[in-house]
Amino acid sequence: MSGPDRFCDRLSGLRRIRRGATLTLVFASVLATGAATNSWGEAADEGQKSTALATRSFVSSGDRADTADTADEAADAAAAAMADGKSGKEAAEEAVSRSGDRWGSVYSPGEYQEFEQSLDGAYTGVGLWARRAADGRIEVSRVQRGGPAERAGVREGDQLRSVDGKRVAGLPVTEVVSLLRGTRAGSPVELGLERGTRAWSETLHRARLSTDSVTVTQLAGGAVMIKVESFTKGSGERVRSAVRDAPKGAGVLLDLRGNSGGLVSEAVTAASGLVDGGLVATYDVRGEQKALHAEQGGDTARPVVALVDGGTMSAAELLTGALQDRGRAVVVGSRTFGKGSVQMPSRLPDGSVAELTVGHYRTPSGRAVDGRGITPDLEVDAGAETRAETVLTGLGPPS
Repeated sequence: MSGPDRFCDRLSGLRRIRRGATLTLVFASVLATGAATNSWGEAADEGQKSTALATRSFVSSGDRADTADTADEAADAAAAAMADGKSGKEAAEEAVSRSGDRWGSVYSPGEYQEFEQSLDGAYTGVGLWARRAADGRIEVSRVQRGGPAERAGVREGDQLRSVDGKRVAGLPVTEVVSLLRGTRAGSPVELGLERGTRAWSETLHRARLSTDSVTVTQLAGGAVMIKVESFTKGSGERVRSAVRDAPKGAGVLLDLRGNSGGLVSEAVTAASGLVDGGLVATYDVRGEQKALHAEQGGDTARPVVALVDGGTMSAAELLTGALQDRGRAVVVGSRTFGKGSVQMPSRLPDGSVAELTVGHYRTPSGRAVDGRGITPDLEVDAGAETRAETVLTGLGPPS
């Protein structure tokens, strides 16, 4: 879950038509560790579109056949269910589940519309981000200021036990996000919560919330911290502008913690602010290799530290890997989530949308991210931000 509870990393411009539906290339930065639980979230260790995938770099011909077969099976199952007066979405979910695609998901028309709107930086939810803990439970990773969850006293670290009476432990984060979010502001949702020895229920009312995905803070010593919550429309240019407007010679602390991804094109634009053109990532779609390049003219002089954690995923990992591989930033924090797969959405007969994995991306040096994540140059858990500032100070101004 995340700023929008389910962010699909989408690369605009690449499309294909199938069964009369537009299939848009998606780097699904989906619901995971740091996903804003009410807009299309993301997860860690099992799902932000649901969980770390098996480490696969390229799609074999067998994978391509399986993907096509699964899409056909999901569409046929949905059509048959509708003919019997049943839910086409549920039938399609069963077909996708049987396919073994851990990131494959099916969304209702309303859910998918909300997802599309979330890319504009707005969503309907309660304003909390969630992730999967090591024990399999779902916990709150962040609470949006001024949102329903904060007003109700929900805090970071609280355990989420149930949503509207349904227990969420063991569920894919994507499903938890689907339960949390809604299409109508004002609709109620009951959360079962736990904090230490205290367990209680809280009924919240969803609200239409906006996400200020990029914030800039002046640090002691003149450095600038650029916090990117998610890569929604316009966020890449905001990062580039923040770098350009920073005092001459000032270092940049790029905080990508809890960033569950978003639009891949925005991550590439952000990279363009810190590198002078060149390769940002390569990816494959059904075996065909492609590349993403930054624009020329970025600032290559000022020192940069990228701060990451287990909630850094997908498009945010793509950016981190590019800066690390190209020697443009020192990466500090903990290993990132490991979401580096490409999803293709297909519209089903009832209007719902099935997303299936069709490929993966790599960093400029050829490293696979999916299922592995990115290992920081300096691994730090507690006090990571302070350590990152110290490292940035040590890098000093450009000579």
